Amino acid sequence: MNNSADASAPAPGRRWAALAGLIIALALADSSLASRIAPGDALSDRLIHEAFWWSYAAIVIAWLVLVERQTLSAIGFRRPTWRTLVFGVLGGVVAIVLMIAHWVLVVPLFHLNGGHAGDVREQIMATPYWYRVLMVTRAAVVEELLFRAYIIEKVRQLTGSWIAGVLVSVIAFTYAHLSGWGMVQLIPVAAVGLLFALIYVWRRDTPSNIIAHFITDGMGFLMG
Repeated sequence: MNNSADASAPAPGRRWAALAGLIIALALADSSLASRIAPGDALSDRLIHEAFWWSYAAIVIAWLVLVERQTLSAIGFRRPTWRTLVFGVLGGVVAIVLMIAHWVLVVPLFHLNGGHAGDVREQIMATPYWYRVLMVTRAAVVEELLFRAYIIEKVRQLTGSWIAGVLVSVIAFTYAHLSGWGMVQLIPVAAVGLLFALIYVWRRDTPSNIIAHFITDGMGFLMG
């Protein structure tokens, strides 16, 4: 585990800024504003949703840089190296194995009904390929920034605990997928969320997490 980040308690002003930023990130991740504005499944509605997610990332980055007066390195953005690619690929492979194990072993063993998740995937696969590339890219970049890098770092900054950061990250990431994918899909989502959170805490290399996330979603939505 890389503990190079300053683990000392932040000054009161920075603590309040970090707390406000964390609340903003959690609120945006659970925001239903996009669904209220564009409630359908048409391509135009989906594009609006994508735009909202990118705007959420922009808001969090702006808060980090302009209010907290920190650089992107504070949330794990650093120059990629060969290790970035290696650990990104390995993380993606392990995540895919977890997904396959869920559908091949867990779902039949416990007689779970994954029909809703299957229907959602079919709807996504019916969209143009360029949209799916956009969606997978957005998920990899924005979700790793929000659910892993920013949330984990802010919780760690406020509590001094990486474990608390991982727990909040996994819960927020899993809950954010509930309305779209249903309960059965939350099992592998939580497992992959935990995997990516642990990789982040170990490496503090957000580009590596982004690669792992892109490979995982890309296998599901770009290879079919």
